[in-house]
Amino acid sequence: PKLIEYNVRFGDPECQVLMSRLDTDIVSVLLAACDGGLADVAVSWKDDIALTVVLAANGYPGTVVKDTEIRNLDKAQALGGVQVFQAGTTQDGARLIASGGRVLNVTGIGKTASEAQKRAYAAIAEIDWPEGFCRHDIGWRAIEREKAR
Repeated sequence: PKLIEYNVRFGDPECQVLMSRLDTDIVSVLLAACDGGLADVAVSWKDDIALTVVLAANGYPGTVVKDTEIRNLDKAQALGGVQVFQAGTTQDGARLIASGGRVLNVTGIGKTASEAQKRAYAAIAEIDWPEGFCRHDIGWRAIEREKAR
């Protein structure tokens, strides 16, 4: 066997979900990792569930539509239990412009997967970006498991 590639960085949307649940200061964890003292750091996690939905530019994963304006992120961010992470965006004066393929990551946080999903999609409904799209089935397996309990 041969190792072709090894990534030592967070991917997205995995990073957004993990960082939303991390209850320990990430800076102290990273500094301990740099100093060789990671074994001495206690990492704790919030009990809440986090779920991230990616908003991508039309055309993704192929040739994407770029330079389109995204509006109302402030309304999405104002909802409780929601964090909007920007990935493929640029600022043009007061305008937020899509500049990549996977443009926004909307993370909902809740006591259940169903609650986290509802929050994420409620935030997405506030975002005005006709040139973007997302999947509408994120979290369905976790929600089915919740219903089965």
